[in-house]
Amino acid sequence: MAHNERFIRDGLYWIGGNDRRLSVFEGVYPSERGVSYNSYLILDEKNVLLDTVDKAVSAVFFENLSFLLEKRTLDYVIIHHMEPDHSACLAELILRYPDITVVTTKKSAAMIGQFFNLPDRGTLAENRLRIVKEGDTLAAGRRNFTFIEAPMVHWPEVMVSYESLDKALYSADAFGSFGAIDGNLFADEVDYQGLWLGEARRYYTNIVGKYGAQVQALLEKASKFDIEMICPLHGLIWRKNLPYFLEKYRLWSTYTPEDNTVLIAYSSVYGNTENAVNILAGALADRGVKKITVYDVSATRTDVIVAEVFRCSHIVFAATTYNAGIFIKMEEALNDIKAHQIRNRTAALIENGSWAPVSGKLMRDLVGALPGWKLLGDTVTINSSLKEAGRPSIEKLADAIAGDLPNPPLPVHEKGAVDIPAFFKLSYGLFLLTTRDGEKDNGCIINTAVQLTDTPKRVNISVIKANYSDEIIRKTGIFNVSILTVDTPFKVFQRFGFHSGRDLDKFADPPSPGGPAPSGNGPARSANGLIYAPVYGNAFISCRVIDSSDWGTHTLYTAEVTEAALLSQVPSLTYQFYADHIKPKPPASAAKKKGYVCKVCGYIHEGEELPADFICPICKHGVDAFEKLS
Repeated sequence: MAHNERFIRDGLYWIGGNDRRLSVFEGVYPSERGVSYNSYLILDEKNVLLDTVDKAVSAVFFENLSFLLEKRTLDYVIIHHMEPDHSACLAELILRYPDITVVTTKKSAAMIGQFFNLPDRGTLAENRLRIVKEGDTLAAGRRNFTFIEAPMVHWPEVMVSYESLDKALYSADAFGSFGAIDGNLFADEVDYQGLWLGEARRYYTNIVGKYGAQVQALLEKASKFDIEMICPLHGLIWRKNLPYFLEKYRLWSTYTPEDNTVLIAYSSVYGNTENAVNILAGALADRGVKKITVYDVSATRTDVIVAEVFRCSHIVFAATTYNAGIFIKMEEALNDIKAHQIRNRTAALIENGSWAPVSGKLMRDLVGALPGWKLLGDTVTINSSLKEAGRPSIEKLADAIAGDLPNPPLPVHEKGAVDIPAFFKLSYGLFLLTTRDGEKDNGCIINTAVQLTDTPKRVNISVIKANYSDEIIRKTGIFNVSILTVDTPFKVFQRFGFHSGRDLDKFADPPSPGGPAPSGNGPARSANGLIYAPVYGNAFISCRVIDSSDWGTHTLYTAEVTEAALLSQVPSLTYQFYADHIKPKPPASAAKKKGYVCKVCGYIHEGEELPADFICPICKHGVDAFEKLS
């Protein structure tokens, strides 16, 4: 068999396999698109294997491993998770590479003996087993690992590891997904907000979803590391837009709905309950509810229903009475929701029965026992089929659901007042402004850069007068504007938005943490000698100042364009996207504090009051940028 390993970075390879013939994962979860089993190999002073694979793809796994090692020795195998889809090849690996050291947790070590009958198990324990715990490290040469315990995510022996050179989190089953890898290894190479997000949600909710508190603990630990890449044991590798995916995990693990919308799950033997549900869905849409989904539990697997319950804030269960109970498939779905301990949802109920409808009461008892669930209104009862006389009850239920959907009230406006939140609705972009003072390069983040005229091409930018960049532009009369993209990581804003170029060389050590500066022989420069951002920019514009005006806190520059280039087709970054998907959310511990959080950088000021003249010590914004912790 030919090898099919994949290059990730210098000395780092994916050597897993895909099983597209697997129709049901773990004998429970249908997997029409198959599943990937990810294993990673690091070639360094010490060669390190990160987990093995399921026996279904063992042949290609060993072919990949043998090809990359050639005549090298294999020094370590790190076992993050002992579930057999990741450890099935461990015994054969030890036989093939008898000098290997197994690095794992104490609980995993015990499981090795449970899963495998190794003839030299005692020798393995004494000579070839390295037990690690929270905070322990392993040096492989240029690459160094730090181990983080992650019990019950989703087995008790689980750990993850952080590698400091690649800034990679090897996350075990966390951040995994159903689906085979179809050529593209990285999430940014596919439509990750489409099909892959659905498969990641279905994987999380069904495999890990019961353990939200444990996932939160892992997220809190991981937040202390500078992570640029997440390498799970199933599915795609994440190296861009990490805040987007991390935010999904924050929502899922805290049982916070992704969408304030309605899921309707129904059972209907002869179509009458389905008709009532369709009328309700239309009534909700008429009331402005978006993203409504309707599922027939007889035709939809419970793993899909569970994933949708995680997504939606409001759920309607509509079931026929069957053998003096809840219709079988609806009862199955409800029990699966109960087994996953999904919390904090709002539910409404519809029952149907021709002579003794009891499904409503039984569903009410079951749903009412779920933690944090709220039942909305009375159960709507249908006798055989919905008649016109019963239609007002559906309309009333639609009113109750639509009225209960979260819709934050607008602040009270006093006539003649200037409400700061109104300005947040303006459409802002985010840009990297670059300048050069003699031999010193500088840059800062700005949100005002607009085209003024087309012929000749001129632009306006606004720069805070206190910024070093403003001082340089006044001196030199030239600048570059790089238009940032949606995959710009938060570290770019930290470096270029929260520090002064008077105190810090912002382009030192490119590309990280300098962000936009490319690797290679120095940073990319335009014809005017200034740096631009080819990594996180989709275009740059070089300018020469022809006019300026002082507007108190800011200088407004008008400039003619001397050069402009398109760099990529990645969408431009708006301030709204930055706020929703890039800027880190306050940690869970912040909810217990009293104080104010900066909406720009996330800094938390503790205390009952925020002084009127307070300035954020990180990003230098005033009190208008702060909101009270709730």
